[in-house]
Amino acid sequence: MIVSYIRPDKDFDGVYEQLKLINGYADQKGMVIDEELVDQTSQNKRISERGEVVRFFRSLHDDTLIVYDTWALSSHIEDVVQMFSCLLKNGMTIHLVKPGVVIDRKSDTMVVLGLIDQLRQILQDDEKKGIGRPKGSKSSSKFDVYLEEIIDLLKQRKSVSEIARRLGVSRSSLKDYIESRELKEVVNGVFGVGSDEDAEETVIGKIRCPIAETSSKED
Repeated sequence: MIVSYIRPDKDFDGVYEQLKLINGYADQKGMVIDEELVDQTSQNKRISERGEVVRFFRSLHDDTLIVYDTWALSSHIEDVVQMFSCLLKNGMTIHLVKPGVVIDRKSDTMVVLGLIDQLRQILQDDEKKGIGRPKGSKSSSKFDVYLEEIIDLLKQRKSVSEIARRLGVSRSSLKDYIESRELKEVVNGVFGVGSDEDAEETVIGKIRCPIAETSSKED
C-alpha cells in the first residue's frame, strides 16, 4: 500500500503546496496513492500527543510512505528519530519528496543522519535568529493562486521572464517568490532532475559538523 502524510506548518508549506508536489512526485514515479492523511493537530504537540498519527503509523507494515520533507513528520528532533526508527523497523519505505531521497532499512545510515541534521540546522538557525519570522517561514502572497501554473512552467524549463510575461506580473516580484519558496529546487528534486545517488550525496554533503568555541583568553 502507498500512503501519503501531510502536516501543514505555518513556518514552511501548507496543505495545498504539499499535496501538489506529493501528487506530482507520485505521478512522475508511476505510483498510485491508496490512502492519505492530513494531520491538522497543533504544530507544538509531541508525537505522543498526536494519537491519530501514532495509530496511523503503527498500522503500517511493509508499506510505502510519501512525505514532503523531514519537518512534516515533526519539528522535534527526538520525535523524528523515533518515527524514522519505528517506520523502518516495520519495513516501511519512505519517500521524502523535496530532498528527492528514498530510505528503507537498507539505506546508508549517513543519508538518514543527514536528513535529521538538516532539520537540526533549521531549528538551530531559527533559535539563533531569535526574533522575527523564522527561516523558511512563508507569508501569504498574491502569487499563491498561480502556484500550480508556476510549477508546471518551471517543469517545462521556462524562464522567470517568460513565466512573468504569461502571468502578466512583475518579473522581479515573481523571481523573489520563486526563490523564497525554493520552487526551482523543489521542481528539480521532485520531477527527476539528477539521480537518487546525487540526492543522497547532497543530503550527506550538507551535514554540518560542530565547531569548538574558542576563548580569547588562553588558559
